[in-house]
Amino acid sequence: MKSIHLWHPKKVYLFLILGGFFIANALLAEFIGVKIFSLEATLGLDPVNWTLFGIKNLSFNLTAGVLLWPVVFIMTDIINEYFGKSGVKAFSYFAAILITFAFAMVFLSISLKPADFWPGSQVENGVQDMQNAFNAIFGQGLWIIVGSLTAFLIGQFVDVFVFHQVKKATGEKYIWARTTGSTLVSQFLDSFVVLFIAFYLGAGWDMKLVISICIINYLYKFSAAVVLTPVIYWVHAAIERYLGPELAERMKTEAHQDKAIIAETT
Repeated sequence: MKSIHLWHPKKVYLFLILGGFFIANALLAEFIGVKIFSLEATLGLDPVNWTLFGIKNLSFNLTAGVLLWPVVFIMTDIINEYFGKSGVKAFSYFAAILITFAFAMVFLSISLKPADFWPGSQVENGVQDMQNAFNAIFGQGLWIIVGSLTAFLIGQFVDVFVFHQVKKATGEKYIWARTTGSTLVSQFLDSFVVLFIAFYLGAGWDMKLVISICIINYLYKFSAAVVLTPVIYWVHAAIERYLGPELAERMKTEAHQDKAIIAETT
């Protein structure tokens, strides 16, 4: 008898929740990434002032986007676990399209002529020109946008590949190995690619400076990925309880075989 494909409600809800959270985090990371913050000052510590490749006074001055990118890559692994490569690729392409659309709308809004009162409307709060402030915050350079999107897609696909290679070798054991391991590899590539495109190609920075900043950024992302490992186990446990053992096991098997994302064969 020919198989019939049905829409399983729990599968659909989980797909939408994970995907929505994934895309929301990716979009937010792009827009808050314009802010550079000092990790040491935030934690009340002195700057590390390291020297790498002859570049002096390197500290953990990071984009605010690093708060969310580790979460994005963890969500990638969770989606990978239950919906396979197809699920991750679908959301990655969709997120890239939405990020591109969002930036297009931002640049369109920048070109709009401000109302006469608006540029000076926040002078009493220390903002001398709201139009210039808006342009400076949201008007990221083209090279940064291209670098960020390219790094995002490369990081996602590398994460998927490493995840499945580790799972093939270890089976269902060692969740931390396939999730944290794939995140550590993909985060390194993500860090280097975005800096290389945005600042080496786009701004003409010295390669030693780019690599030095990449290492500093990666040290933070490495630490964040390790610290967040228990969160992965918590999310897994919550999903298993929600789906039930039978459906969860079937979804993981189908995901590993990269079968239909939402359809359930009966």
